[in-house]
Amino acid sequence: MTRRPAVLRSRIAVVALLAGLSCGLVACTPSASPTRTVTTAPEATQVAPTATPDAPVLQPDGTAEENLPLFAEITADVWAHTASSSGRAYIDALVDAGFDKSAMQVTEDLTTVGNAAESIQFSVRWGDRQCLVGQVGPSTGEPVTMVMDQLAEGRCLVGRTRPIDW
Repeated sequence: MTRRPAVLRSRIAVVALLAGLSCGLVACTPSASPTRTVTTAPEATQVAPTATPDAPVLQPDGTAEENLPLFAEITADVWAHTASSSGRAYIDALVDAGFDKSAMQVTEDLTTVGNAAESIQFSVRWGDRQCLVGQVGPSTGEPVTMVMDQLAEGRCLVGRTRPIDW
């Protein structure tokens, strides 16, 4: 049995801690019946969803539940074509589809020690009570999207998020 150097043990501990906390970054008060949609990557060659009669569209006056299919499709498309753990890719694609950038939050792409995050979360506040929330990254496998209740202060994600200043 070999002994791991202290640095390696520290890195393993940080990775384990981050992996355990990554799901905890999403809103901590789920609705009575949250909707969880695990999306699979389509085989298309475009990042933006193509217009078809059955394709979901943004419903600005609709509910979060009614807009979840479009949110999920955009999330799956970005993941399928880039396997991106870049929050900006998801925010930009959501904005291109008509979602309100000022209502969005996204977590950091990098850990505090500069490594790529095992997962990132992003959200769109919808109305006064709900959020569309997505999570992607190597630790999640397929993209996860759901509708969650907003936190007391009108936020969707717990913890520090990065400014969306581009």
